[in-house]
Amino acid sequence: MTPIAQDHLQQGQSPQDHLWQGSWIDDTEADKRLAELPVLVADELARPLPARRVVAACDRLSGILSTPDHPTRTRLAEHLVAHGHDPDAAEQSLTEIADFLRRDGLERKVSVELGGTAPQSLARTDFRAPVFESWQPVGLLTHVTAGNDPIVGIFSAVEGLLAGNMNVVKVSGSDSLFTHLLLEALSALDPDGRLAARLIVLRFPSSRADWLKRVCAPADAVAAWGGEEAIAGVAAQVPKGCRLIAFGHKISFAYVTPALWDDQQTLHGIADSVCRLDQQACSSPQVVYLDTDDRAELSAFADRLADALDRRGGALPPPRPTPREQAEITTTVLVARSEEHLGLTRVHESPAGSWRVLVDHRSALRASPLYRTVWVKPLPRTRIVTTLRPMRRFLQTAGLAAARGDVPELASTLFTAGALRVTPVGSMLDSYPGEPHDGLYPLQRYSRRVSVRLDDRFAHDTRLDDLRRRAPGEPVPPLRQRPDATGPVLTKADVQRLTTHIPSDKAQLHLSSGGSSGTPAVSVYTYADFRTQLRRAGEGLVAAGLDVRGDRVANLFYAGDMYASFLYGHGLLEQIGAAQLPVCAGTDYRRDARLIVRHRANTLMAMPSYIWQLFQHAGDVLGEYRGVKKIFYGGEHFSAEQRAHLQEHFGVEVFRSFVYGGTDLGTMGHQCASAEGSVHHLFDDLFTLEILETDADRPVENGATGRLVFTPHTRSAPSISRYEQGDLGRWVEGACECGRTTPRFELLGRTGDVVRAGTYFLNYRVLARIVAERLGYCGELQMVVEPAESRERIVIRVDEQAVRDPGAVTEALLAHSPELREAVTRERLLDLTVETVSPSDFERSAASGKLRTVIDRRLTG
Repeated sequence: MTPIAQDHLQQGQSPQDHLWQGSWIDDTEADKRLAELPVLVADELARPLPARRVVAACDRLSGILSTPDHPTRTRLAEHLVAHGHDPDAAEQSLTEIADFLRRDGLERKVSVELGGTAPQSLARTDFRAPVFESWQPVGLLTHVTAGNDPIVGIFSAVEGLLAGNMNVVKVSGSDSLFTHLLLEALSALDPDGRLAARLIVLRFPSSRADWLKRVCAPADAVAAWGGEEAIAGVAAQVPKGCRLIAFGHKISFAYVTPALWDDQQTLHGIADSVCRLDQQACSSPQVVYLDTDDRAELSAFADRLADALDRRGGALPPPRPTPREQAEITTTVLVARSEEHLGLTRVHESPAGSWRVLVDHRSALRASPLYRTVWVKPLPRTRIVTTLRPMRRFLQTAGLAAARGDVPELASTLFTAGALRVTPVGSMLDSYPGEPHDGLYPLQRYSRRVSVRLDDRFAHDTRLDDLRRRAPGEPVPPLRQRPDATGPVLTKADVQRLTTHIPSDKAQLHLSSGGSSGTPAVSVYTYADFRTQLRRAGEGLVAAGLDVRGDRVANLFYAGDMYASFLYGHGLLEQIGAAQLPVCAGTDYRRDARLIVRHRANTLMAMPSYIWQLFQHAGDVLGEYRGVKKIFYGGEHFSAEQRAHLQEHFGVEVFRSFVYGGTDLGTMGHQCASAEGSVHHLFDDLFTLEILETDADRPVENGATGRLVFTPHTRSAPSISRYEQGDLGRWVEGACECGRTTPRFELLGRTGDVVRAGTYFLNYRVLARIVAERLGYCGELQMVVEPAESRERIVIRVDEQAVRDPGAVTEALLAHSPELREAVTRERLLDLTVETVSPSDFERSAASGKLRTVIDRRLTG
């Protein structure tokens, strides 16, 4: 917190009653700035505020507020107590705020209400037509809060930020500065100051009509809390066309059937809902209805409820209503006592005045004077709708205590009568992330749904945000990279250790890697995180060239030990609505080929080693078909010579990576129509990518090759930072012809593809490219490093069907690999041997059949 904020907390009232974009100002300065508000809003909204940035800051503040001895939490609690709040109530308010701000809850809220964690992204809604939709902020959102709740303005402001709005929060002139202080603490946790720039908090009375008009006049939406008179006062200042979002007073009630009249848990639940917050929440029960017309049953229940209230309320400090509120309570009780003589009512009251039960034999809904004052009334279920529907505009929560078989029918009846929520009687004040408020989703009310319909030039674009128009001659924008992540670089073993500590409610989907690149490992996801990955992977496949309108896809990933790849392929095709055919990879290649032909597949998804063997073993079937036009591969390298062979002999037209990803992290990148080789676009909304030197954790120089290190933005279980994927790559500068401005990187093999032998670093990918380019070799190549009697030896294995002269391979490697030439011919530190083997003699992963490109026998010898 800033020094001035600490002064506010420690000393109380200050003439600087307003927080304007992170700065504390007084009335005079606020008056000047209000005149500039329309221009300020236009400038600020020109810079989008991603929801994930808001969530990150909120989650940090949640951690602070959940730490009992943290100075910020301590000072906020002291501030609430100093301004009249009970210490327990102050602690409860801070706990409630901390729970609301947690990442899990906010991400679920955004996903439920706005359809995903990046709701402002103009994304495809129909992959058969270039139609894009997104949620956009309404613009300037003014929040006019009520004076009886210290947290309503905070929650509303956070929701306004999540929707991307500029927010002006008006609090009551009699309120403390708690809203200012907490939102300032939130803003301080956003390192770029974007949240602070979107928040203005003003404290003044609603009677100051000139200021109320000035904060409402430029607004695109006004959210207002209070009674009918207060809402009407705000509405009078709202200009035509501005959206008025009214949160008026609501009445909630409990409904109890005969099966649970005597149930102690039910009685305790009602008493707790009455006593907690002293009925100050809209969801607090003001009336308890019984499913009866019997006076004796009503009286007996009231006795039991009075006992429960005495037990619950007696353990709490007495409520502290204002003199005006106390007068209303006294008047209500006196009238009820006078009506006892008419046989209409009966009063139960605590001797200490800490609670009251008012029995009324008339069913009509009646508001309570609150502060643990509750009506008990009869209402047979057959009269629920006719009795309550006239008050439907004011109904909110119905706490239901009924036998299991009665719940569905009664819930439906209560909704017909106008109730908006049905809960157990003991949890009327509780909520869950993403729950509608007063029958609507707040984030949708704070947003606009917009759409763009384009032509076929955008058939393979999935997010318009990735495109940016540049004028002729305009320089290419610098490489975009998000702020560096912090902490040590994690290995696979580190992430595996994190996996063992995931809470059981988050460890929902367990995926095995299959062990194709090492020891099998299990990766754990929440279903929400995995769906996000699948959606973006599907979009990446469309960007790479899949046409959902006509392509028929055979998912040829293995469904055995490598089931994760198969499930991933299945899921991403489902997300984009592509046609999937009943084919998955097996060892009977001719069977697979016949299925491809039978189901008229024109698109294959598989690993290159499998595809190569498929066309080698069933080339006659596929050669006659010539219907496979697109191959989307993953997991391995696909050489240019292999592509040329399949194109010439089988008519394949498109070869692209279907996605760059892994079981541990998900979807990191995708290719596009302009992609060459192994160049990919980064999903920079999902990941931060660092490229670090091979022998040190520092960024590589421009254009240099290094280790790829990813930090997920949307991975919640486990939370991973700076994970070394095991791949080598480099940044690709300049503009992509496809028009996307997302960062590009080129994959240059696995870190395990680079081995040190004879004092030199030898890169498998470099050696394989030499053989392919110099000799036109299109088969598989394997490199074996092994100890020998006098010095180490490199064995290069090639396909005997494609190489007749091993000596030519040796000559090409020595001529075009300076490192190998130095080690073998000049320094004589290494022996080089080229072997021709049959395709079945290449060593492969037992789980996936993937070619083991580098085998280092020195590690086991």
